[in-house]
Parts: sequence; structure tokens; C-alpha cells
Amino acid sequence: MPKLKTKSGAKKRFKVTGSGKIKRKRAFKNHILTKKETKQKRRLGHKVTVKKVDENNVKLMLPYLV
Repeated sequence: MPKLKTKSGAKKRFKVTGSGKIKRKRAFKNHILTKKETKQKRRLGHKVTVKKVDENNVKLMLPYLV
């Protein structure tokens, strides 16, 4: 069986925790920040785990990291 390639976009966007969960950055924190409240921007700065539904798609993109 041939080696699988890791999607280079996915390896930049996801990290794996020690327990095996996948962390991701929240969206909507790149530009047009003047109209967003401070509370919203602070919340968007935190990392979150990938939902269970999307985990299989991410694991296919990162065959050797997960």
C-alpha cells in the first residue's frame, strides 16, 4: 500500500492534544474587527476542539498525526 500524503493546509490548521483530541482555531477573528464586541473577539481567540462529527474528515487529512 502506498504512503498517504498529509494535506498541507490541514497540518497548518490543526494540532493534536495529548489525549488525542484535535484542536482548531475559531473563525471570524482575522479582519473587520471594529464592528465586533470585545467580548466576542476575546472568545474567538481561544482554541476549541473539533466536533465529533467532523473528526473523521480531519483524521483523513492527517493520516500520521492522529
